[in-house]
Amino acid sequence: MEGMVAKWYTTNTGKTLDEFTKLARRIADQLPRGSSVLEVAPGPGYFCIELAKLGPYSITGLDISHTFVEIASKKAAAAGVRVDFQQGNVSNMPFASDTFDFLLCRAAFKNFGQPVRALEEMCRVLKPGGRGLIVDLRKDASLESINHEVDGMGLNAVNKVITKLVFRTFLLKTAYTKQQFQQMLAQAKFRTVDIHEAGIGFEISMTK
Repeated sequence: MEGMVAKWYTTNTGKTLDEFTKLARRIADQLPRGSSVLEVAPGPGYFCIELAKLGPYSITGLDISHTFVEIASKKAAAAGVRVDFQQGNVSNMPFASDTFDFLLCRAAFKNFGQPVRALEEMCRVLKPGGRGLIVDLRKDASLESINHEVDGMGLNAVNKVITKLVFRTFLLKTAYTKQQFQQMLAQAKFRTVDIHEAGIGFEISMTK
């Protein structure tokens, strides 16, 4: 996303900031202070910023969108926290191998053009024993459950309609099934993988 579309997304996702805060607290409870953290496709940077408020972590966000990198960097500065937001492609990350203790990819994996390569790169940049978490939509999520999820996002009437339409016409089409994820993950070199259904999506935990 670039330009006005990225700004529209930033505004709408900002209305669910409490979800990012909850996730950041959950991850912080599992991470030793000083851990190095990478978020792949952080968008406006909400998770990174919320995590940075909770402790002295070394946090990096990598997004292919120039607009999101600019937006996220400004938001981090306004919040008074340090996060290194960089522009780059998940399929060819500009980081050395064995760099990060933890990696998050939330609501973005279904958009990657080279998903297996992305998984291989995620594994490469994690330290031995490092953990990754992918949170994304399930292809078999029902329209009823999606409508319920969108209704709880705090959007106005127009944005509710637009968001539901985006889910139906785009996001569900690009999402993956559990079997597809299993097949892709089998090609990466993670030591352990656990796929857990949560709401309308998956939580996929990986250990290098």
